[in-house]
Parts: sequence; structure tokens; C-alpha cells
Amino acid sequence: MSYQILIVEDEPKLSQSMSEYFSGIGYRTKIIDNGNKAAAWVRENEPALILLDLMLPGKDGVAVCQEIRTFSQVPIIMVTAKTEEVDRLIGLEIGADDYVCKPFSLRELAARVKAVLRRFEYVPEAVSGRGLTLDKSSSTIQFQGKQVELTAIEYNIMEKLVRHPGRIFKRDELIDVAYTDGRIVNDRTVDSHMKKIRKKLGQVAPDQKFVHSIYGAGYKFEP
Repeated sequence: MSYQILIVEDEPKLSQSMSEYFSGIGYRTKIIDNGNKAAAWVRENEPALILLDLMLPGKDGVAVCQEIRTFSQVPIIMVTAKTEEVDRLIGLEIGADDYVCKPFSLRELAARVKAVLRRFEYVPEAVSGRGLTLDKSSSTIQFQGKQVELTAIEYNIMEKLVRHPGRIFKRDELIDVAYTDGRIVNDRTVDSHMKKIRKKLGQVAPDQKFVHSIYGAGYKFEP
């Protein structure tokens, strides 16, 4: 997959250098040089990651980050030359996922980007498998014109399975996906969620069996 990176930076030489570097290692890039334009573009295009300068014309990076967080959890790496802002960024008070300080090497920046993308395992707003579509924006499953709504936990579990067809996921792996806040829950909690998911799948596709339980192992989505 060719990930798209949004570069929100008003220094032309720097933004161009960043764009050329990331293009050269297989990413698609888009440059925006004004904070007022960033959020609207993100709504329309859903990039995989945003490199967001702190000091921008129009809205500054803090305001842009906060605005984007009202509708998207796309990974955001803040770029700053203001070392006094570092503690604030580290504390994630503004919803950023990481930060880099100017000046930086492009190799270092690329390493940060790859690390964040691995951590977040970016997925698009909709994923599909066997004619089944999961829509993240509405938290629904759709099949042959029918749809049913999922809870956030159910969606997270189902999305993970659909994105990796045929792979068996252990219960503890699905717990990590379902409960992103790190809370401790019993393995059997996953079984309870899977029972509800299967019931909902039956509402849109009564003749299909999408999710299989593998005795002693876990669950998989059958491709």
C-alpha cells in the first residue's frame, strides 16, 4: 500500500524537501502551507499520517490538531522549532501522537513516520471482504444493501479480522484491539462480543458464516 502523507508546512524549501524525500521512499505526499486549509483537506482525503508544523499562517498547529481530532484519529506528528513547547507536546495535551524538533534529518523523520504508522496500523475508513463492508464513519456492517450498526468495540474486533482474512487471532490479541485504553478484561469477554457480532451478521447475511471460531486458538474471518 502506498500511504499518503499530508505535510502542513509553510517553509517552501523544507516542505519540498520533505515531499521529495518521502516520494522517493514510496509515499504519496500533499503539501499545505496554511493552517486554515488543513482540516478541510483531511476530511476529504483521509491521509495515513500528518506532519504538522506548529507555527503556521492562519490557524497554528495546535488549533489545527485540535480541530482534526474532533472528527479523525489520523496519526499526527508535530514539527516544532520551539523547544519550550516540547513538554506540552510530550504530554499529548493537543492530541498529537509524536513530535520532532527542528532542525531534523529527513532520515530521522522517516523513521518516526514508519514507527507511528506501524503503531497505529493505519486503516481506511471502509474495509471490505467477501462482499461485506465495514464503514468506520458510521460504525456499520453492510452486505447486499442491508446494514447493521456495531458498537465501537465490536467494530474494532471485526475490522481487525476482515483486514487479515484467514489469520487466526487469539483472544488476548482481540482484547488489545477492542480495548485500546489498556483495561484488563477476561478472555471470555471476547466470546461475548463475538456472539453479539455473529448475531448482527446474521441480520444482514443469514445464509453466510463470516467469522469462524477455532477450538483452542481463537477466531478468524474466512476469505
